[in-house]
Amino acid sequence: MSHPQGRAQSSGRRSQTASRKSKNHRSASNTKKGGPGSNRNRNDRDKNQSRSRNRPDSLGGDHIEGRQAVRELLRAGTRRAKQVFISEDVHDTAILAEIADLCEERRVPIRQLTRRKLDDYALTESHQGVVAQAESIRPVEIETFTSSSSRVPPLLVALDGVTDPGNLGAILRTAEIAGVTGIVLPRHRAVRLTPAAVKAAAGAVEHLPIALVAGLPAVLKEMSEKGLWIVGLDGNAKNSIYEMQVATEPLMIVLGAEGEGLSHLTKKRCDQLVSIPQIGQLESLNVSNAAAITIYEVKRQREIGH
Repeated sequence: MSHPQGRAQSSGRRSQTASRKSKNHRSASNTKKGGPGSNRNRNDRDKNQSRSRNRPDSLGGDHIEGRQAVRELLRAGTRRAKQVFISEDVHDTAILAEIADLCEERRVPIRQLTRRKLDDYALTESHQGVVAQAESIRPVEIETFTSSSSRVPPLLVALDGVTDPGNLGAILRTAEIAGVTGIVLPRHRAVRLTPAAVKAAAGAVEHLPIALVAGLPAVLKEMSEKGLWIVGLDGNAKNSIYEMQVATEPLMIVLGAEGEGLSHLTKKRCDQLVSIPQIGQLESLNVSNAAAITIYEVKRQREIGH
């Protein structure tokens, strides 16, 4: 076990390193017209973001904000990080020191901006003083999820009409931590990996495979034919998630948007519909909360071999 004083000294050295590196990476071009904080640059970036997210085969995710999300981008190394921007007035912390170290290790340029310029450059309301640009995230083929030789039965999560980026990000974060095999998103009527979704996911997008499919009902039918059980979450279902009889089998959980829920055709493709018991007066749970409860109920049943 390392000595507490030794850890404190190490943390202090890392903080000094982060500060020194940030200063060394200051660029005079930050103040030029068309730099990261300018309106012209932001308009161009917004257009590029929109084009990237609207391409049928693109998930987006090339604009990353927040300390955890940027750190996981650099830690994972699964896609190329192009540049990291750090606010001049952020206080040195262990996570910022790690970001600086990782940038040096991976030869990613760091540029320091004033808070105002970084606020202008950011696309979310709380960037935590750190923004990065990277390659877009590439979707995987749906067949990837059924071709694994793992003894653990796959657990997939499919989203039907979820359009809120905060909900998508929270679902991805829970799914990655819980060990979900992968996520299935439809190309239409669904949010992509916007900056807000990526920030809410807190780095999960770097580790969790995501498939982008043309039509969800057709994919549900295909997955069912390949041996997966399709279980949809529906507030009106008679059986609860605690009565799920196929949790230990290869499984795909399907969640719909708040309010609308699952589409009619999606419901028809499900082998079983289940609900989360409600005791209070409110009509429904947030879809990301519902996802977390359902995923962990599946994990619980698998642990006890139900």
